[in-house]
This record gives sequence, C-alpha cells and structure tokens, in this order.
Amino acid sequence: MLKSIKVRDYMTRHLVTFKADTDLFTAINRLLEHRISGAPVVDGHGHMVGMISEGDCLRSILSGAYYDSIGGTVADYMTTKVESISPETDIIEVSQIFLQGRRGRMPVVEDGRLVGQISRHDVLRAVKEFAQHDPGRRADA
Repeated sequence: MLKSIKVRDYMTRHLVTFKADTDLFTAINRLLEHRISGAPVVDGHGHMVGMISEGDCLRSILSGAYYDSIGGTVADYMTTKVESISPETDIIEVSQIFLQGRRGRMPVVEDGRLVGQISRHDVLRAVKEFAQHDPGRRADA
C-alpha cells in the first residue's frame, strides 16, 4: 500500500544549499549552474533557516534597481517561513500537500536538521515503482 512508502525512501539527499551570508549573486550563479529554481538556506549546524528562490532573487534585483543598490546576501531576501515535512511522512500525505498548493518540492527536516528534499517527480517515481511491483497493476499503461 502506498501509505507504507515513506518520504525517506524517495527523497533527494544531496542538495545545493546556501548559508545566510552567501552573496546574492553567488547564489544566483549556483541556481543557474545547477538549473534549479531554489535551494534551502542552512546554518553551520545544518538547521534550515530559510529558502531562496528565483522569485526572491528577482525581487531583490527589482528592489535594488529601484533604489540603485543591487546586491546583498541570501539572508536579505530569503523566505524564512518555510513548511517542511518529516522523512517518516507517507507518500499519500505528500501528494495531498502538493495538490493543495503550488509548490513542487518540500524540504525534509529531522530533529531540526535538513536531511533532504522531496519533489513531485520523486512522488511519481515512488508510485511508478509501487505499481511495477504490484501484479494487479500496469505501470506502463
């Protein structure tokens, strides 16, 4: 049953992350280099303190252009209120969260520390693998 499949089994563990004091343009370059739309911001102990997204970066550039001072650090523009989930959350619950909101990925936090990220893509992969192992279902249909 899909409820027995946990986020831990399908989350991405190796993430691009930033520190709060990372230069904004360094962060923009890394987002572009890795072709990602955002990344978690962590402290020196791996605790998640925020997220920086393409939207946050664009806001910073527009704001800076208006005030004639472009730049700063990730901390100046990151989102600090970030919803996260536990690695023990089941795939069905994550699917419902994704369908309720517009997000495509969520950070996975255990004991306050960032341990991974789960995306819609990861959930689809879990469902496909489950269907391939269920003799009554066809994953290629």
